[in-house]
Order: sequence, then C-alpha cells, then structure tokens
Amino acid sequence: MSQLHQHVTSDLKALLNKTPKALKATKDAQPKWVRKAVRPRTLRATITPGTVLILLNGRFRGKRVVFLKQLDSGLLLVTGPFKVNGVPIRRVDQSYVIATTTKVDISSVKAADHINDEYFKYEKAPKAKGTEKEFFGEEQKPRQLKEQRVTDQKNVDAELLPIIKKEEHLFSYLNASFQLNKGQAPHTLKF
Repeated sequence: MSQLHQHVTSDLKALLNKTPKALKATKDAQPKWVRKAVRPRTLRATITPGTVLILLNGRFRGKRVVFLKQLDSGLLLVTGPFKVNGVPIRRVDQSYVIATTTKVDISSVKAADHINDEYFKYEKAPKAKGTEKEFFGEEQKPRQLKEQRVTDQKNVDAELLPIIKKEEHLFSYLNASFQLNKGQAPHTLKF
C-alpha cells in the first residue's frame, strides 16, 4: 500500500470517527418491539350470553342492552332490543360496559348466529383522483342501512320481545337509562 493511500484512508477514518460539535440532549427514537401476539380478549366471567349490560360511552351511553355473543375480534354483540330502547344490533368493546346481575334466557334466539365482524363493514366508494370535486370535496350523503341489517334487527327483536315481556319489570328496566344520583358512588353499587 502506498503512503498516499494510507494517508487518505487514515484521514477518512478520522473524519468518520470525529465527534460532533454538539451532543444531542436525547437519543434518537428507536422502534419499540412488541412481543405480544394479537388475539381477542377473553370474555369476562360476569358477561355471559343473555346478560344485561350498561353501555358506558358512545351514542347510547347509559342504555341497558342484552349481550348476544362475542365476535371473533373480541368485541361484544349487543342489542337493545331496538323496539324497547332504540339500541340496534351493534358491536361494543367489553371495557366500555358494566355487567349487571340481570340475565335473559336467550338460548332460543337464533337470529343473530350468522352475524360476524364482516357484517358491520361498509363498502368504500372509489375516489376519483385529480378532479376538482376531490380537491374541494363534495356533499356527504348519509349512509343507507343495508336491508339485511333491518330484517335481522326485526328478527332478533321478534325473538327477544316475548322473552323480555315474560319477566315482570324487565321491559321497563331495559327501557330506563342508567344514571347516578347525588351521593351515589359507582364503586359501592351492586349491579
């Protein structure tokens, strides 16, 4: 190796190993490794099919609903029924519900067996690229319910209503919203 080559390589090494003029106050962010496998949550022991739940958030917060089944994603399938309190068949995360001790015998309800996570997905309309309408936007049209969802809701309600009306005060219990009064602490209540 020539002396010139040695001199150039040593200068390059010195430049590469040179310390910066200012040290960083914080280190560069490193991606965090996630070691958990993604799997649906196990169902709480207090939630069984037919349990009356209280919704804690969303459009229907405070409403009492009947739990039908757990979906593959881990979400809970619940219904009001719609004719009782206006809550349709919908998915809810179990961290946003309170399970009550009230149970409804739904062993004879078969209308909700075919409902899964794909049932709730809407088809997205393709976007037109590079058009004036895309840039300025256009009026949003309200989404129309699928006919199947309307008929499924009617079928589930038709099966649940006779069961609910057999119990003495269950209809009015499901119809009433949950609320806390002054002096009531939720951790002292027995649901």
